[in-house]
Amino acid sequence: MASASVAISSTLQNAPAQPADAPLQTPLMQAPSLQNPIASVKRAVFGREAPSRDVRHIADWVVDSGDNRGLPFVVIDKIDARVFVFDAGGRVRGTAPALLGLARGDDTAPGIGDRELASILPEERTTPAGRFVAQRGMSLRGEDVVWVDYESGVSLHRVVTNNPRERRLERLATPTPDDNRISYGCINVPAAFYNEVVGPSFATTAGIVYVLPETRPVRQVFGSYDVEARPQYAVGTR
Repeated sequence: MASASVAISSTLQNAPAQPADAPLQTPLMQAPSLQNPIASVKRAVFGREAPSRDVRHIADWVVDSGDNRGLPFVVIDKIDARVFVFDAGGRVRGTAPALLGLARGDDTAPGIGDRELASILPEERTTPAGRFVAQRGMSLRGEDVVWVDYESGVSLHRVVTNNPRERRLERLATPTPDDNRISYGCINVPAAFYNEVVGPSFATTAGIVYVLPETRPVRQVFGSYDVEARPQYAVGTR
Protein backbone atom coordinates (compact mmCIF):
# COMPACT_ATOMS: atom_id res chain seq x y z
CA MET A 1 0.00 0.00 0.00
CA ALA A 2 1.41 3.40 -0.93
CA SER A 3 0.30 6.97 -0.41
CA ALA A 4 -0.51 8.92 -3.56
CA SER A 5 -1.96 12.26 -4.65
CA VAL A 6 -3.20 13.30 -8.08
CA ALA A 7 -3.05 16.79 -9.56
CA ILE A 8 -6.13 16.46 -11.78
CA SER A 9 -5.90 19.77 -13.60
CA SER A 10 -2.27 19.22 -14.61
CA THR A 11 -3.01 15.69 -15.79
CA LEU A 12 -5.94 16.85 -17.92
CA GLN A 13 -3.75 19.40 -19.67
CA ASN A 14 -1.14 16.78 -20.59
CA ALA A 15 -3.48 13.92 -21.46
CA PRO A 16 -2.93 12.45 -24.98
CA ALA A 17 -5.54 13.11 -27.64
CA GLN A 18 -8.17 10.36 -28.11
CA PRO A 19 -9.94 9.31 -31.31
CA ALA A 20 -13.28 10.99 -31.84
CA ASP A 21 -15.17 7.70 -31.50
CA ALA A 22 -13.27 6.58 -28.38
CA PRO A 23 -15.35 6.18 -25.17
CA LEU A 24 -15.06 9.11 -22.83
CA GLN A 25 -12.28 8.41 -20.32
CA THR A 26 -10.73 10.89 -17.94
CA PRO A 27 -7.56 10.67 -15.90
CA LEU A 28 -9.76 10.57 -12.81
CA MET A 29 -11.00 7.18 -13.93
CA GLN A 30 -7.47 6.00 -14.54
CA ALA A 31 -5.92 7.06 -11.24
CA PRO A 32 -5.59 3.96 -9.02
CA SER A 33 -5.22 6.01 -5.86
CA LEU A 34 -8.69 7.51 -6.36
CA GLN A 35 -10.50 4.38 -7.48
CA ASN A 36 -10.72 3.30 -3.83
CA PRO A 37 -12.06 5.43 -0.99
CA ILE A 38 -9.81 6.67 1.76
CA ALA A 39 -9.11 3.71 4.01
CA SER A 40 -9.92 4.83 7.53
CA VAL A 41 -7.91 3.43 10.42
CA LYS A 42 -9.61 0.58 12.29
CA ARG A 43 -8.93 -0.13 15.94
CA ALA A 44 -9.78 -2.72 18.55
CA VAL A 45 -12.38 -1.74 21.12
CA PHE A 46 -11.16 -2.19 24.70
CA GLY A 47 -14.02 -0.57 26.57
CA ARG A 48 -12.88 0.11 30.11
CA GLU A 49 -9.86 -2.20 29.91
CA ALA A 50 -6.39 -0.68 30.19
CA PRO A 51 -4.01 -2.77 28.05
CA SER A 52 -0.28 -2.39 27.77
CA ARG A 53 1.13 -0.53 24.79
CA ASP A 54 2.08 -3.77 23.02
CA VAL A 55 -1.35 -5.32 23.54
CA ARG A 56 -3.06 -2.26 22.09
CA HIS A 57 -0.55 -2.15 19.22
CA ILE A 58 -1.17 -5.79 18.23
CA ALA A 59 -4.95 -5.70 18.70
CA ASP A 60 -5.26 -2.52 16.61
CA TRP A 61 -3.02 -3.99 13.91
CA VAL A 62 -5.04 -7.22 13.82
CA VAL A 63 -8.30 -5.31 13.33
CA ASP A 64 -6.87 -2.81 10.84
CA SER A 65 -5.05 -5.40 8.72
CA GLY A 66 -7.62 -8.17 9.00
CA ASP A 67 -4.89 -10.56 10.11
CA ASN A 68 -7.43 -12.59 12.13
CA ARG A 69 -9.26 -13.49 8.88
CA GLY A 70 -12.68 -12.89 10.38
CA LEU A 71 -12.07 -15.16 13.38
CA PRO A 72 -12.19 -14.38 17.11
CA PHE A 73 -8.74 -13.74 18.51
CA VAL A 74 -6.80 -13.71 21.75
CA VAL A 75 -3.82 -11.58 22.76
CA ILE A 76 -1.64 -12.98 25.55
CA ASP A 77 0.62 -10.50 27.30
CA LYS A 78 3.38 -12.54 28.92
CA ILE A 79 5.06 -9.57 30.59
CA ASP A 80 1.86 -8.50 32.37
CA ALA A 81 0.58 -12.11 32.59
CA ARG A 82 -2.82 -11.22 31.14
CA VAL A 83 -5.17 -12.62 28.50
CA PHE A 84 -7.46 -10.52 26.27
CA VAL A 85 -10.22 -12.24 24.26
CA PHE A 86 -11.81 -10.42 21.29
CA ASP A 87 -14.70 -11.20 19.00
CA ALA A 88 -14.11 -11.35 15.25
CA GLY A 89 -14.67 -7.61 14.90
CA GLY A 90 -12.10 -6.67 17.52
CA ARG A 91 -14.34 -5.88 20.47
CA VAL A 92 -12.93 -7.19 23.74
CA ARG A 93 -15.11 -9.90 25.29
CA GLY A 94 -13.13 -10.17 28.49
CA THR A 95 -9.72 -10.15 30.11
CA ALA A 96 -8.18 -12.06 32.99
CA PRO A 97 -4.84 -12.79 34.67
CA ALA A 98 -2.96 -15.86 33.50
CA LEU A 99 -0.32 -18.28 34.67
CA LEU A 100 2.43 -18.92 32.12
CA GLY A 101 5.55 -20.97 31.53
CA LEU A 102 8.04 -20.98 34.38
CA ALA A 103 11.00 -19.94 32.21
CA ARG A 104 11.46 -16.64 30.44
CA GLY A 105 11.77 -17.16 26.69
CA ASP A 106 9.85 -17.13 23.42
CA ASP A 107 10.79 -20.46 21.84
CA THR A 108 9.99 -24.09 22.55
CA ALA A 109 12.55 -26.86 22.99
CA PRO A 110 12.61 -29.20 19.96
CA GLY A 111 10.35 -32.22 20.41
CA ILE A 112 9.05 -31.06 23.79
CA GLY A 113 5.49 -32.05 22.93
CA ASP A 114 6.47 -35.73 22.79
CA ARG A 115 8.27 -35.80 26.13
CA GLU A 116 7.04 -36.70 29.60
CA LEU A 117 6.48 -33.71 31.85
CA ALA A 118 9.00 -35.04 34.37
CA SER A 119 11.75 -34.88 31.75
CA ILE A 120 11.22 -31.20 30.93
CA LEU A 121 13.86 -29.03 32.57
CA PRO A 122 12.90 -25.79 34.33
CA GLU A 123 14.64 -23.68 31.67
CA GLU A 124 12.62 -25.44 28.95
CA ARG A 125 9.23 -24.54 30.45
CA THR A 126 8.47 -21.59 28.20
CA THR A 127 5.30 -20.24 26.66
CA PRO A 128 6.19 -19.71 23.00
CA ALA A 129 5.55 -16.37 21.33
CA GLY A 130 3.92 -16.06 17.92
CA ARG A 131 0.72 -16.29 15.92
CA PHE A 132 -1.19 -19.56 16.32
CA VAL A 133 -4.36 -20.91 14.73
CA ALA A 134 -6.12 -22.35 17.78
CA GLN A 135 -9.17 -24.51 18.34
CA ARG A 136 -10.91 -26.41 21.11
CA GLY A 137 -10.01 -30.02 21.82
CA MET A 138 -9.45 -32.47 24.64
CA SER A 139 -6.45 -32.73 26.92
CA LEU A 140 -4.89 -35.96 28.15
CA ARG A 141 -6.86 -35.40 31.37
CA GLY A 142 -10.09 -35.51 29.37
CA GLU A 143 -10.86 -31.81 29.82
CA ASP A 144 -11.74 -29.40 27.05
CA VAL A 145 -8.97 -26.90 26.25
CA VAL A 146 -8.05 -24.52 23.48
CA TRP A 147 -5.01 -25.92 21.73
CA VAL A 148 -2.61 -23.09 20.93
CA ASP A 149 0.38 -25.11 19.71
CA TYR A 150 -0.68 -28.75 19.64
CA GLU A 151 2.68 -30.13 18.54
CA SER A 152 4.39 -28.48 21.49
CA GLY A 153 1.63 -29.41 23.91
CA VAL A 154 0.72 -25.78 24.68
CA SER A 155 -2.92 -25.01 25.41
CA LEU A 156 -5.12 -22.37 27.01
CA HIS A 157 -7.19 -23.92 29.78
CA ARG A 158 -8.74 -23.61 33.21
CA VAL A 159 -6.25 -23.23 36.04
CA VAL A 160 -4.87 -26.57 37.24
CA THR A 161 -5.13 -27.03 41.01
CA ASN A 162 -4.05 -30.64 41.57
CA ASN A 163 -0.75 -29.64 43.21
CA PRO A 164 -1.52 -27.47 46.27
CA ARG A 165 2.15 -26.61 46.75
CA GLU A 166 2.10 -24.58 43.52
CA ARG A 167 -0.60 -22.25 44.91
CA ARG A 168 -1.94 -21.52 41.44
CA LEU A 169 -5.20 -19.97 42.58
CA GLU A 170 -3.33 -17.68 44.95
CA ARG A 171 -0.91 -16.70 42.21
CA LEU A 172 -3.78 -15.69 39.94
CA ALA A 173 -5.30 -13.59 42.69
CA THR A 174 -2.24 -11.46 43.44
CA PRO A 175 -2.24 -7.93 41.94
CA THR A 176 1.15 -8.22 40.17
CA PRO A 177 2.52 -10.63 37.53
CA ASP A 178 5.63 -11.36 39.59
CA ASP A 179 4.45 -14.82 40.72
CA ASN A 180 2.52 -15.89 37.61
CA ARG A 181 5.29 -18.02 36.11
CA ILE A 182 4.68 -21.62 37.18
CA SER A 183 3.39 -23.81 34.31
CA TYR A 184 5.19 -26.07 31.84
CA GLY A 185 4.21 -23.66 29.07
CA CYS A 186 0.42 -23.75 29.02
CA ILE A 187 -1.70 -20.70 29.71
CA ASN A 188 -3.84 -21.14 32.84
CA VAL A 189 -6.81 -18.80 33.38
CA PRO A 190 -9.53 -18.67 36.04
CA ALA A 191 -12.16 -21.37 35.52
CA ALA A 192 -15.01 -18.86 35.37
CA PHE A 193 -13.20 -16.84 32.68
CA TYR A 194 -12.62 -19.97 30.62
CA ASN A 195 -16.24 -21.09 30.98
CA GLU A 196 -17.81 -17.71 30.26
CA VAL A 197 -15.43 -16.12 27.76
CA VAL A 198 -12.80 -18.44 26.27
CA GLY A 199 -14.94 -21.52 25.74
CA PRO A 200 -17.87 -19.73 24.07
CA SER A 201 -15.49 -17.79 21.81
CA PHE A 202 -14.11 -21.05 20.41
CA ALA A 203 -17.31 -23.12 20.67
CA THR A 204 -18.08 -23.26 16.93
CA THR A 205 -14.97 -21.90 15.27
CA ALA A 206 -11.22 -21.79 15.33
CA GLY A 207 -9.51 -18.57 16.34
CA ILE A 208 -6.15 -16.83 16.29
CA VAL A 209 -3.97 -16.56 19.39
CA TYR A 210 -1.22 -13.93 19.49
CA VAL A 211 1.31 -14.62 22.24
CA LEU A 212 3.41 -11.51 22.71
CA PRO A 213 7.18 -11.97 23.05
CA GLU A 214 9.27 -11.05 26.06
CA THR A 215 12.77 -11.34 24.55
CA ARG A 216 12.23 -9.84 21.08
CA PRO A 217 10.46 -6.76 19.70
CA VAL A 218 6.78 -7.37 19.04
CA ARG A 219 7.00 -5.99 15.49
CA GLN A 220 9.78 -8.44 14.68
CA VAL A 221 7.64 -11.40 15.70
CA PHE A 222 4.42 -10.40 13.92
CA GLY A 223 5.48 -7.99 11.17
CA SER A 224 2.94 -5.53 12.56
CA TYR A 225 2.62 -1.79 12.02
CA ASP A 226 1.29 1.18 13.98
CA VAL A 227 -2.16 1.87 12.59
CA GLU A 228 -1.83 5.64 12.97
CA ALA A 229 1.31 5.55 10.82
CA ARG A 230 -0.29 3.52 8.03
CA PRO A 231 -0.68 5.30 4.65
CA GLN A 232 -4.21 6.66 4.38
CA TYR A 233 -4.95 5.94 0.71
CA ALA A 234 -5.71 2.41 -0.38
CA VAL A 235 -4.09 1.52 -3.70
CA GLY A 236 -5.54 -1.74 -4.92
CA THR A 237 -7.10 -4.17 -2.47
CA ARG A 238 -5.81 -5.76 0.70
